[in-house]
Amino acid sequence: MLKNLLSHDLPRSRLLALLLIVCVAGLALTPFIFPGTKALNVAAKILVFIVLVASYDLLLGYTGIVSFAHTMFFGIGAYGIAIASTRMGEGWVAVATGLAAALAVSLALSLLIGLFSLRVKAIFFAMITLAVASAFLTLASQLSDLTGGEDGLNFKVPEALQAATEYLEEPLLGASIDGRFAAYYLLFVATVALVLLMLRIVNSPFGRVLQAIRENDFRAEAIGYRSVVYRSLSNVLAALFATCAGALLALWLRYNGPDTSLSFEIMLDILLIVVIGGMGTIYGAVIGSVLFVLAQSYLQNLMQLGASAVEGLPLLSQLIAPERWLLWLGLLFVLAVYHFPSGIVGRLRGGGK
Repeated sequence: MLKNLLSHDLPRSRLLALLLIVCVAGLALTPFIFPGTKALNVAAKILVFIVLVASYDLLLGYTGIVSFAHTMFFGIGAYGIAIASTRMGEGWVAVATGLAAALAVSLALSLLIGLFSLRVKAIFFAMITLAVASAFLTLASQLSDLTGGEDGLNFKVPEALQAATEYLEEPLLGASIDGRFAAYYLLFVATVALVLLMLRIVNSPFGRVLQAIRENDFRAEAIGYRSVVYRSLSNVLAALFATCAGALLALWLRYNGPDTSLSFEIMLDILLIVVIGGMGTIYGAVIGSVLFVLAQSYLQNLMQLGASAVEGLPLLSQLIAPERWLLWLGLLFVLAVYHFPSGIVGRLRGGGK
């Protein structure tokens, strides 16, 4: 049954299987093991990034398309929920309307970009998507009546997901069973469902054609596959999954603004996670997202502890000072890419030296 659930795409490595089990179990039990607010926020961010990175891997890892417009679709999903909830008020009708409208906009834009831009060479397509994403970011910042401008939009989620809603008066195993608890498990279940759906897609005949196009575009054309059609469909699917990730982020934060979902820094994070986790494997999105977000969230705290421990050694304490955490984060990822050129999952599966 597990084999069918994973679309016959098993980890093929005991260590990788163990890592995946630890990651999924850790995320599933976070509210009980780490009941603090920060831990819950970090786990929710990991869940959102798993969907977002896996959706981008459909483009880069499986089809060989480099796009810089992925955060645009992420932002469309978040703004869809935010705008609908602001205009229509709290409730599941507003959430459903916002998600449906965001998916429709993403479908139209991704199809347009795919049909008109995928005929050009890879570098020109990347530049076109960068220009489109920059234009969308500018629009989101300037259309203050609709998007809230630079300040963004605060809104209320359905009552079932609000922190004030208590399902049990007493904590269960140390976790408060309230609206935030429900919201977290909504994210968890949605992430699992979307990842399994993406696994099904990449392991279907459609997914095999995408990989054939990635490996040799001309050969795929020669045996009868229209690469433009398949690339356009890949672009659309990746955009729709990214839109769902944006909607999940908005539901969790109850806020959205340009820097929250449209920032180019998010695009850089996605690229880093795809490369570190391993391109062309959905499992890489899981492993990479967990490692990246944990390092991003807790490395500074670890360095603060380290700096306190070596306070008597001036040079060493300066090197590991908490304010230099970005430098060490960068070095860690350079080392990761150097030692795992095919990504962590690729290395564990025996695909890299």
